Amino acid sequence: MTQLPTPDSPALTDGPTPTDGGTSSALTWRGRRLYRHGVPHRILSGGLHYFRVHPDLWRDRIRRLADMGLNTVDTYVPWNFHQPRADQAPRFDGWRDLERFVRTVGEEGLDVVVRPGPYICAEWSNGGLPSWLTGRDVAIRSSDPAFTDAAGRWFDELIPRLAALQACEGGPIVAVQVENEFGSYGDDHDYLRWNRASLSSRGIRELLFTADGPTELMLDGGTLPGTLTAVTLGSKPEAARELLSSRRPDEPFVVAEFWNGWFDHWGERHHVRGVESVVHTLEGILADGGSVSLYMAHGGTNFGLWAGANESDGRLQPTVTSYDSDAPIAEDGALTPKFHAVRELLGVDGPVRVPERLPTLPPATVPLVHRADLLPGLRAVPAPTSTNPRPASFEQLGLDAGMVLHTAHPRVPSGKQQLRLTDVRDQALVFADGVEVGSDLVLSGAGAPVRLEVLVESLGRVNYGPFVGGHKGLLGPVLVDRRTVQGWESTPIALQEWSEADLARAVAAGPPATDTGFAVATLDVDTPADTFLALPGSGRGLVWVNDFLLGRYWNIGPQVTLYCPAPLLREGANTITVLELERLGTTLELRDRAELGPTEEYIEEFD
Repeated sequence: MTQLPTPDSPALTDGPTPTDGGTSSALTWRGRRLYRHGVPHRILSGGLHYFRVHPDLWRDRIRRLADMGLNTVDTYVPWNFHQPRADQAPRFDGWRDLERFVRTVGEEGLDVVVRPGPYICAEWSNGGLPSWLTGRDVAIRSSDPAFTDAAGRWFDELIPRLAALQACEGGPIVAVQVENEFGSYGDDHDYLRWNRASLSSRGIRELLFTADGPTELMLDGGTLPGTLTAVTLGSKPEAARELLSSRRPDEPFVVAEFWNGWFDHWGERHHVRGVESVVHTLEGILADGGSVSLYMAHGGTNFGLWAGANESDGRLQPTVTSYDSDAPIAEDGALTPKFHAVRELLGVDGPVRVPERLPTLPPATVPLVHRADLLPGLRAVPAPTSTNPRPASFEQLGLDAGMVLHTAHPRVPSGKQQLRLTDVRDQALVFADGVEVGSDLVLSGAGAPVRLEVLVESLGRVNYGPFVGGHKGLLGPVLVDRRTVQGWESTPIALQEWSEADLARAVAAGPPATDTGFAVATLDVDTPADTFLALPGSGRGLVWVNDFLLGRYWNIGPQVTLYCPAPLLREGANTITVLELERLGTTLELRDRAELGPTEEYIEEFD
């Protein structure tokens, strides 16, 4: 088993640290300095997530990081992206071909740092943990065998693939992170030791490290003796360096995440961070041999329904579709002033090899044709139905994201009766005999059964803090006055799994009679190129490009446009399908630049 030396180990003064196999790992440290194969080294890394970038654009984005002057790419590995269902083996093909991504980074001459979790945060749904696991009675991120047994089986599939791509095997992987910012979550050191041992026993021989916020509380909870301690921060690197020096005096200063931008929630402003602020903080990190990873160097996109959420004081804060994060390399790969400032700070000479931005389609306005109402369109796609006294949760239905349509037939006395949904996660539309009930949730009865339908939508699973793993759906009782409605049919609507044939069924369920439901626009393309889709006049919903779920739009902002990368389009006719939940506009607009909304300067700081 590979074990990093403790600060008083002779290896820290005698040279690079050997591994059990007699082969030195690429990165070693001694005397507060980092070495790569014995040569003084500094990690200049950038966050680039393969799961947020179309595979056909991986190499382009990697080259942009290299052109900025970085020598390393770091990526998380989201377990739920590779294994969304418990009854299916993890997938490593297509968009999930992690090994291809790592090899591509190596082919471009950069090192790789991998952060396999199993919890990753990353503003990704459920922090990367599968909902089929967190839906069980399990203590996540702990030494509970119900969690470690499942995570161990995942690591059995994942870690040997990474081990084969380590630098000691001729690959580009030079470091692997133990868990992820565990000190801001818990203090189960048995679990942390299990995580470290799980990596080593499955073949990881390169540098292992932990990463936590620079506070005593977080470092106490998330660090391990003998394992390099890195920090995550947005400001005040001098204070973080001093704190680490007091605890680990011989270790190099490594910032595993420097937040040079920030993510956005729906209904808030677009977070940005000024170039001068970024450069000033980065200078402080790099002083005295410090190493850094820009989080993010290129953020990419929360395609589909993979965006996570935060929860504060009982209020859900869902994350937007864009993960631009005001990164030096924008969501579409464009080089920003921040890119050029970082490049200059890093002392990169010569011209930039990549274009400032990739080609875009010309701006255009395309008619959006309403084809089917909401409920008929949803019902037209076959799905299994569960019958229970209570509404079934997403987890009970095996549904990670999307919607559930609950149907019951309560007898409603004559007159007006108050309907109450006691616990909805996260949004619900209510229909009585096919007609949407107003926001006051008053039913008008005539003493006969009413076809009551409740359409529940998940807006994103919490990715950070104590509420990770929370359930979704109609979780509390539904009441007519004080009487509980029983006898429910619950139908999962797995929108993220819909095929082109499923979309065709939905839009064929017309003709429409309301201002919600399914609409279609046809986009004729001579040569595929990037574009940005906007839906003026529409409220809230989802957009597919051909059979690919691009993501969520919402008129509360801040995000206005959805980035559509060129590889999602094909020559000739392309079908854009819109599922609108509030009110449907009449046009789809193609724009040549992102519109991410009114801005707010933001720097995440620790007290």
